[in-house]
Amino acid sequence: MWAPGMMKPAGPLGAAAPGGMLPQGPSPPGPHQFGQSGAHAQGHPPQRFTGPPPVNSAAPVNSAAPSYAPYSPSAQSSYPSPASTSSVTQLGNQFNAMHINSYGSGMAAPVQGPPGPPSAPSFQGPSRPPQPSIMQPGSQVLPPPPTALNGPGASPLPPSTHRQDGLPGPQYQPPPLPGQTLGPGYSPQQAANYGLQMAGGQLAYPGGFPGGPAQMAGPPQLQKKLDPDSIPSPIQVIENDRATRGGQIYATNTRGQVPPLVTTDCVIQDQGNASPRYIRCTTYCFPCTSDMAKQAQIPLAAIIKPFATIPSNETPLYLVNHGENGPVRCNRCKAYMCPFMQFIEGGRRYQCGFCNCVNDVPPFYFQHLDHIGRRLDHYEKPELSLGSYEYVATLDYCRKNKPPNPPAFIFMIDVSYSNIKNGLVKLICEELKTVLEKLPKEEQEETSAIRVGFITYNKVLHFFNVKSNLAQPQMMVVTDVGEVFVPLLDGFLVNYQESQSVIHNLLDQIPEMFADSNENETVFAPVIQAGMEALKAADCAGKLFIFHSSLPTAEAPGKLRNRDDKKLINTDKEKILFQPQTNVYDSLAKDCVAHGCCVTLFLFPSQYVDVASLGLVPQLTGGTLYKYNNFQMHMDSQQFLNDLRNDIEKKIGFDAIMRVRTSTGFRATDFFGGIFMNNTTDVEMAAIDCDKAVTVEFKHDDKLGEDSGALIQCAVLYTTIGGQRRLRIHNLSLNCSSQLADLYKSCETDALINFFAKSAFKAVLHQPLKVIREILVNQTAHMLACYRKNCASPSAASQLILPDSMKVLPVYMNCLLKNCVLLSRPEISTDERAYQRQLVMTMGVADSQLFFYPQLLPIHTLDVKSTTLPAAIRCSESRLSEEGIFLLANGLNMFLWLGVSSPPELVQGIFNVPSFAHVNTDMTLLPEVGNPYSQTLRMIMSIIQQKRPYSMKLTIVKQREQPEMVFRQFLVEDKGLYGGSSYVDFLCCVHKEICQLLN
Repeated sequence: MWAPGMMKPAGPLGAAAPGGMLPQGPSPPGPHQFGQSGAHAQGHPPQRFTGPPPVNSAAPVNSAAPSYAPYSPSAQSSYPSPASTSSVTQLGNQFNAMHINSYGSGMAAPVQGPPGPPSAPSFQGPSRPPQPSIMQPGSQVLPPPPTALNGPGASPLPPSTHRQDGLPGPQYQPPPLPGQTLGPGYSPQQAANYGLQMAGGQLAYPGGFPGGPAQMAGPPQLQKKLDPDSIPSPIQVIENDRATRGGQIYATNTRGQVPPLVTTDCVIQDQGNASPRYIRCTTYCFPCTSDMAKQAQIPLAAIIKPFATIPSNETPLYLVNHGENGPVRCNRCKAYMCPFMQFIEGGRRYQCGFCNCVNDVPPFYFQHLDHIGRRLDHYEKPELSLGSYEYVATLDYCRKNKPPNPPAFIFMIDVSYSNIKNGLVKLICEELKTVLEKLPKEEQEETSAIRVGFITYNKVLHFFNVKSNLAQPQMMVVTDVGEVFVPLLDGFLVNYQESQSVIHNLLDQIPEMFADSNENETVFAPVIQAGMEALKAADCAGKLFIFHSSLPTAEAPGKLRNRDDKKLINTDKEKILFQPQTNVYDSLAKDCVAHGCCVTLFLFPSQYVDVASLGLVPQLTGGTLYKYNNFQMHMDSQQFLNDLRNDIEKKIGFDAIMRVRTSTGFRATDFFGGIFMNNTTDVEMAAIDCDKAVTVEFKHDDKLGEDSGALIQCAVLYTTIGGQRRLRIHNLSLNCSSQLADLYKSCETDALINFFAKSAFKAVLHQPLKVIREILVNQTAHMLACYRKNCASPSAASQLILPDSMKVLPVYMNCLLKNCVLLSRPEISTDERAYQRQLVMTMGVADSQLFFYPQLLPIHTLDVKSTTLPAAIRCSESRLSEEGIFLLANGLNMFLWLGVSSPPELVQGIFNVPSFAHVNTDMTLLPEVGNPYSQTLRMIMSIIQQKRPYSMKLTIVKQREQPEMVFRQFLVEDKGLYGGSSYVDFLCCVHKEICQLLN
């Protein structure tokens, strides 16, 4: 081991640098050390994903970059050519007995069978000089003979295994005693032996290892594959948490407690900290020092969903109104009154929990203290006893110091030839009559205060006057799309109730009006500009609903060309595909945010439309992007209509600004989401709805104390749908510790993956994907190696030891690495990749969890008398059966997979046809068959759909038919068809990486 402050240097791309050691000291502050929030202090960790890690980041655990680039689906060998054959005899037998041991959860599972080369299947990257104890693989390798060179690792028997509880490991395994379990996360076959198959046979590429020395060939080895049942199962982790915490009341009265998983249903009771529905953290115990944070490399982050939907059995937020006085705030740091303020001097003053400043209590707010120093009105005031609440904002919090007008919705329909011809325009117009009846309104109001307006467009814009006293709507055409102006003010934005007959008249006329149009060219940026100018002229915030279907090629600002170039894939220029092709959209988004104009885009592409450019304004304004590829009326209209209805009815706040304050010692440094930032602290959002989350990363700027903990306050200033200015406050207190073990104990893997996904997806705009994947693998190994070195009891190096809170981190991380954003696949379009990237950037933890690890349910085991979902199974082909029917959902897609021998009575019950062969796979909605199977399955599908922001389109898949290929990519534990490791292989790869870090 090296002394703290020294590490094995990583040369470019992780090739070992010559010279062995570098002098201690801060790394030179290269350009990669400056993040969004300006320069970090010299020697601080660089912003994640800004390039290969700095050479000397003072981490005690070796954090050399990995020596391979994960998942390059090129046709080369997945290993570098061996530099010398002498290293064959130097294999330190670290894989001979690789065991997986999850801290606090029992058994290590031994690997037996001959050792092979360390496995990093389907990884390929720069070759590096041979290092002791790292095997340079050949096509088949014989186990090294036990020699003094090899050290104890080469003994014919694996070294004795250890369990974290100090019991002898399962070297020979007596049967478990009655009632003895093998610990959460493992099935009863856990103790079965598994061997790591690591010879060339595992490679997906023809030719094994080109250039491998001939004399290494030997008889093929009889090796057992690692048993998937013995490695941590996400399903088991989810089930265990449900069993221990499901259906219970979770009270938020304890600092730093780890909440139930997002997949566990429980009732949350706010007792002084914000509900995990509003804020989740990557760890609920922060390290006391930045050195400790650097050592563990666990990101310190919060995923905040300020408008999250609260179930009806939980208390809605209280509204605090201090009249003209407004909210009570700390004079120094401006934090809002909350449970972390300490009242002193008989209640006349209070000490701020964030900056420790002592403030006078305003006279109107004075109250005496009881015998324990608590105000007598503590439980009557939401801001003193609850983690989340709202304040009515005073005029000081309003633009131009006057109350805001209620927001407006503007519907903007692309009436180009193809949209008219395929019936889309008629569908939209018909549906608007229905949804306008459901405009959101304040709880106590009879009708909605939202005003509505209508624009149609192709390469010119048509504004409509729908004033209530008109007999017929009037159209005004704006042909100058270079300088858009709003041709009418009075009669453009109207109250729906008052103008209903004129509006219905207009919606009936639009499809007819453009029926003979042959115009196929469209504009796009001027459409957004027009909507924003209309809101600006009406002096209100609002939302544009744009229904668009093609690349905007007409002469106008924001005109785009088809730049979809498959040749850029797997090159350093691939990042260009994710960047907008013109800066028009960036400055347009900035103007929209400044005027509280949120843009939601419904896209109906039949070919490339440049989602990376068109989607930028929706992303930066807090809007949503919906995409329906090759929209067909009879198949896709239901999915679109569900999305439209859901979007219009959503809980939403407009013209919002968010500030995240922290107690002394750390601060918010980086923000990810549907946000815009003009400075380093104010998160600006034209709107924010109940499905949007903002992920915030924190860094130390001083020490944190174990006594005081770490406090976070998120304040969102916004305008309600009724036009009232409010402040929504969420407070959370975390523990701090100088023990690494406490940090690992309090981690939440689902939140970690949300953070890693967003930081990686943000990085794809600037960095080669290969570098990003490398950093992710490296950091995963680093986090686990630090745990192994500092927190686990001593055990054989061959053991893979995972902290209990992170035992499914490798499987989830592998799912992220295989996602089409980070790993291109031939059948996935550039637009689809840009689309998925954008969706993930605003996801909350529950949505990212399902997106990266889909839910797979056996339907043939349904109990039709029960309303509970069948138990999920792991996402692997080995879990499917020919006799079964399985439902898979990931939040965007839903698949019903039918095995070739599906039970006929089930097929009859669900599809109302006699057999498997008769099932029509074109349907996207199940027929309503009046029997228990059909009813139960449709109920299950609606339960899964319920809390999800996007309507999932159903695809019926038959085993062994072509469309099954699409379904297969969601079986995320298996090897990818175009690169991407299986879970088992990735675990081996991470283990190898950890061993290298620890050597």
